[in-house]
Amino acid sequence: MKKIVETANGENFKSISLGSMNELSQFILNLAPGVEIPGKVFLGTALNTTGAEISFQSFAPNSETGFFHTHKNHEEIYIFISGNGEFQVDNNIFPISEGSVVRVSPKGKRSVRNNGNTPLVMICIQYKSNTFTEQDAADGNILNEKVEWK
Repeated sequence: MKKIVETANGENFKSISLGSMNELSQFILNLAPGVEIPGKVFLGTALNTTGAEISFQSFAPNSETGFFHTHKNHEEIYIFISGNGEFQVDNNIFPISEGSVVRVSPKGKRSVRNNGNTPLVMICIQYKSNTFTEQDAADGNILNEKVEWK
């Protein structure tokens, strides 16, 4: 089973590497005793995130999630970076492929399948819904400092 590698760490940051996206299938998520999801890896703990959970997942050709799921409080954004498949939310089925982005509210019953002949790779960002405000969108500060690469 593949492991996340820490590449740098400091007071205000942490950097990790998953390796090549072609190696995602080597990660295995142990969801419960006897329940393993190949090709899925969560990053929140490895990065010490405090406001979101992020995962990568690779679906082998002709594979699927195999179950529906919902959330109590969390919205999810799915970003598809390679492959082809289908997404299902509340009995609505639609195609997804490289470049597709899907947002699902907490109560949306969701599932994914790869009906193609190459791996379907996605990033999922999970966060508490209804918490981002207009003020949050303007949270960034441009600093008046020269960037130097040493």
